[in-house]
Amino acid sequence: MLAIRMRTRRHKASACATAAALTALAVPALTATPATATTPATATNTAYDSTYYKNAVGKTGTALKSSLHTIISSQTKLSYSGVWNALKATDQDPRNSNNVVLLYSGLSRGKSLNGGDTGDWNREHVWAQSHGGFGTSTGPGTDIHHLRPTDVQVNSIRGNKDFDNGGSAVSGGGGSLTDSDSFEPRDAVKGDVARMIFYMAVRYEGGDGWADLEVNSSVNNGSNPYMGKLSALKAWNEQDPPDAFEERRNQVIYDSYQHNRNPFIDHPEWVEAIW
Repeated sequence: MLAIRMRTRRHKASACATAAALTALAVPALTATPATATTPATATNTAYDSTYYKNAVGKTGTALKSSLHTIISSQTKLSYSGVWNALKATDQDPRNSNNVVLLYSGLSRGKSLNGGDTGDWNREHVWAQSHGGFGTSTGPGTDIHHLRPTDVQVNSIRGNKDFDNGGSAVSGGGGSLTDSDSFEPRDAVKGDVARMIFYMAVRYEGGDGWADLEVNSSVNNGSNPYMGKLSALKAWNEQDPPDAFEERRNQVIYDSYQHNRNPFIDHPEWVEAIW
């Protein structure tokens, strides 16, 4: 059962973004013009503040990051093969329980069409595997807080590029853009992408035998354990607040799979408090 949430928050900036995230339209929504200015994410209160987050509430900066790392590091780890079934639950289309919603395109596609062929969906590592060299190993390589269903061809176009604004339209990408060194997701999931990246940078701090993942101000990070571009990701977090689809996904992961949460979905204002 979803926890009762007590929160004050702006709604999605555009009806287009809301429709794409909540109803998983069968065709991608038109891309809205990105906002040119942002306002800080509104402070939120959740049912978890007095329990799960009790040691983090009220902190800022490195103290907040360290506290959140300790909290979210307690998790159940999945195998890479187990990720397939998990994504069929976490990313289920709310209008069609036989389908999943693809992250970058917004398309609704049959759960059974998972694989590696054209027309299939596969497992996209939003924090690219090569940025830290974790591959598909149990740990960051199987953490479903940043693994999402995507169209095989769109996933290939994104590759291991960092995230930033600009570029030309991605075929079948629902309004996503790309250039030689970066990828810009469609407006409806810009914030989702940002919050997944910030989660990874807090969860994986150099322990567990894995690299210390950090967000930086660059693109072309290659195999370094960094992901950019910080300014764009922070802006996307503000422009595209968490919606019902993203919040439900966080809850399903917590209740049924990893038993940890993405704190930036519950408290998007914590992005600014840390970075």
